[in-house]
Amino acid sequence: MEKWDKECTSIPFHDTPVLAMSTRHRGERPRVEEPVEYGNASSFWIEYPSGLVDLSRTGHLGKDSNHDGTPTPPPTSALQLDVPVDGNRTVRVNKERTALVVIDMQNFFLHPDLRSHPTGLKCVDPLLAVIPPLRAQGIKVIWLNWGLTPHELTTIPPALSRSFKKSGRGGFGSEIPGNFGPLLMRGAFNSELYGPLQKEYTRGAELGTDVWIHKNRISGLWGPQSSLDLYLQEEGFTTLMFCGVNADQCVLGTVLDSYFRGYDCLLVKDAIATTSPEGGLENVLYNVGGSYGFVTNTSRIAEAVEKGELRRKDNV
Repeated sequence: MEKWDKECTSIPFHDTPVLAMSTRHRGERPRVEEPVEYGNASSFWIEYPSGLVDLSRTGHLGKDSNHDGTPTPPPTSALQLDVPVDGNRTVRVNKERTALVVIDMQNFFLHPDLRSHPTGLKCVDPLLAVIPPLRAQGIKVIWLNWGLTPHELTTIPPALSRSFKKSGRGGFGSEIPGNFGPLLMRGAFNSELYGPLQKEYTRGAELGTDVWIHKNRISGLWGPQSSLDLYLQEEGFTTLMFCGVNADQCVLGTVLDSYFRGYDCLLVKDAIATTSPEGGLENVLYNVGGSYGFVTNTSRIAEAVEKGELRRKDNV
């Protein structure tokens, strides 16, 4: 803390959060000295000196008996989940308003016959391990994937079209050898989820806990209206946990648009990956953890679920 105080004496106070994001301080902001409320009347967070950041929007400071402005946060309710995150913090979410968003874990991006993506494949097992306990908590799983229609091929902008062509050949809708079907078109095998993930989605769809949403841009929330945004608004979601590939492309694009629209963003770092050169993933983790939201991992989420179950049993 002494080092922090010395370095901060030479810069304006309002710049200290930027300094806190630097690697010299391990991305850790100093904790608040008393409860602080951020946001507005309808959408707000409360941060406590303990390191808890309450995203559940259950009551304003000083206006609700559970948030009376004392340094100690209220106990976790049955509808809340406390998830440890990077930066020596814990975030409290409302389970009914939280969804896990899995982005582009499709054959086109992961299948070894189409692409070499070893770090992406390493995300599969952690993802498969964390989905069932989240489902059991009532948290929705959204599989957000490329899935174009013939009409959408006529509306793809040139920059995006070019980025999916190689030497001017192929691109959206072109036939992929080996029975993979037309590139990223709805119903094609290359557009299905990779391996066991397709089975996991089918299981969740049968349970009524999982939904599949198509996207037609890098971000699933681009523009004035998208299928994902409509679904999130209709269902009343406020908090989104993000997994998938590629971390610095479709995942980051969707995270940024979510952040701009006011959703809470949690990035699950052992369930995201990229094929970009070194630094691509680190940049995403740095900026999400420092500005756009929070960073956690699947083991912390599983730990949070287990602790929540123990509290529930103790209170029964």
